[in-house]
Amino acid sequence: MTTLSCKVTSVEAITDTVYRVRLVPETAFSFRAGQYLMVVMDERDKRPFSMASTPSEKEFIELHIGASELNLYAMAVMDRILKEHKIVIDIPHGEAWLREESDRPLVLIAGGTGFSYARSILLTALAQNPNRDITIYWGGREEKHLYDLSELEALSVTHPHLRVEAVVEQPEEGWQGRTGTVLTAVLQDHGSLAEHDIYIAGRFEMAKIARDLFCNERGAREDRLFGDAFAFI
Repeated sequence: MTTLSCKVTSVEAITDTVYRVRLVPETAFSFRAGQYLMVVMDERDKRPFSMASTPSEKEFIELHIGASELNLYAMAVMDRILKEHKIVIDIPHGEAWLREESDRPLVLIAGGTGFSYARSILLTALAQNPNRDITIYWGGREEKHLYDLSELEALSVTHPHLRVEAVVEQPEEGWQGRTGTVLTAVLQDHGSLAEHDIYIAGRFEMAKIARDLFCNERGAREDRLFGDAFAFI
């Protein structure tokens, strides 16, 4: 692991609770697509955030931070970013990185700002093998929580083997995508997941349910199921 001081070069409020933050580390850094960094608040307080940028982007690191009064843990990080315009990070962490040697069909699953994890893997996988079959499922409570959906849809136009499935739990009138949960959408679409690599970003309980359902009901192989949550459950 490497500890780096970073300058905050931009902060964009994507929604009322999600911020796109760009960092420029003081020295060279490296990570694998799907890994995360720790924001060092103090010696005993380090807070994890997935990196939305890719390892090939050497000039900056992009984070998607969901911060509100309901998430004071992340709000404290945003307060420091906005006040000091610099943070210290510990990089890289996580074992749920993209296995680049595989060309099996790829399923990416994300809820909310978990999209940052899936985005790094998706862009890296597309650059490595544009013809690989990839489906990304992105779920949010409301449509506004799928803040980069237009970027995904544009990618699917230029990459015919990429399928984008947007899933909203509480759809507003006029919503054209799917409703419900991302896990239900995956089960509806796949009679078998035995030949797939699956990467999932979500809460511990979501990851546990996904593992149980996919392995027991769709034949997914546990050694091809990746997510940081699995190290803790």
